[in-house]
Amino acid sequence: MPDLTPSPDTTLIHHPYVPPAGFAAPQPGVYKASTVFFPNVAAMRAREWKDKSAYTYGLHGTPTTYLLEERLATLEGGAQCLLVPSGLAALATVALSLLRAGDEVLLPDNAYGPNKDLAQVELAHYGIRHQIYNPLDRADLAAKITPATRLVWLEAPGSVTMEFPDLPALVGLCRARGVRTALDNTWGAGLAFAPFDLLGDGTLGVDISAHALTKYPSGGGDVLMGSIVTRDADVHLQLKLTHMRLGLGVGANDAEAVLRALPSLLLRYRAQDQAARGLAQWLAAQPQVVQLLHPALAGSPGHAQWQALCGARDLAAGLFSFVFDARYSQAQVDRFCDSLRLFKIGYSWGGPTSLVMPYSLAAMRSAPQAQLQPGHLVRLAIGLEAPQDLRADLAQALAQAF
Repeated sequence: MPDLTPSPDTTLIHHPYVPPAGFAAPQPGVYKASTVFFPNVAAMRAREWKDKSAYTYGLHGTPTTYLLEERLATLEGGAQCLLVPSGLAALATVALSLLRAGDEVLLPDNAYGPNKDLAQVELAHYGIRHQIYNPLDRADLAAKITPATRLVWLEAPGSVTMEFPDLPALVGLCRARGVRTALDNTWGAGLAFAPFDLLGDGTLGVDISAHALTKYPSGGGDVLMGSIVTRDADVHLQLKLTHMRLGLGVGANDAEAVLRALPSLLLRYRAQDQAARGLAQWLAAQPQVVQLLHPALAGSPGHAQWQALCGARDLAAGLFSFVFDARYSQAQVDRFCDSLRLFKIGYSWGGPTSLVMPYSLAAMRSAPQAQLQPGHLVRLAIGLEAPQDLRADLAQALAQAF
């Protein structure tokens, strides 16, 4: 008889030991796989990944990604969730799934810049048109919806300039016209308001919520990931099939990092919010500053809309902008940013480190911004440093620059 005892190298791959079930700990296990084993051919043919009832291939889901998707769907008040490699990938997946040649998409003028670029360049290659609307003017949106309009993007608040729109009014208008709505909900993070229940009675919500998990859910400034949450099973399946055809997936260790950070999400969000409000109020009193842009503070564009939608929870992200008086030069504004010691110059937000970024609005908006004072705009993202230290840093930078 031939010796059927496997050699040591084979045994290491096909070792018979299976750890006992029932292990429980604060953090869930991390599953990494491209190949997924099937016990037999019949099981291989019978398995279905679209409803998360089984596993077929790593790109279609693992216990780790399924778990994160379910928790994120609950966070935002949705029923289904997809994970993608970045927040921008979430926006692109929505567009590529729902729009076809001849269709039209509408975007607010203060939308996240790369989403506008996506429409202006990539979607145009596919024969998809776009229009830009004023998010603070419901009538402007109403006038721009055409029979070809298939999708309206919303942001609350707007990118960089932080105007807060009347979301229920805009969503209600789109629903009455039979047009789907998609919200970039990165700022709200599923905490400031309920995107699928804007009135609190279950009667009105967006169709899709896209979220850059890179920001608050990750919390560490070290993960790139996005999510797409829906309540409509048919829309979710359409998105999921596009997601599959594009070959989109996320790394197991990145999913682990977000799962680890989620339990502290509300604590971090609230702490950064409170610190930001205090610093914003202090900056508003400085003579060099002519306008403060923070939706939770009176006088900021859209404050009443923030109060109506978010006031009950009294939450706002740790992000705001302000405008330096136009009498100062751009060189002085740049010197202010360069003089900061704790604030680092960098994009993104939601992490532990406070960030600063000067912006030129002329290149970012398609129409004059009547709600903004003339001057030079700077955005701050507040991290987890002691607020009094951040205030001292701002004070010394102001003294050096002006």
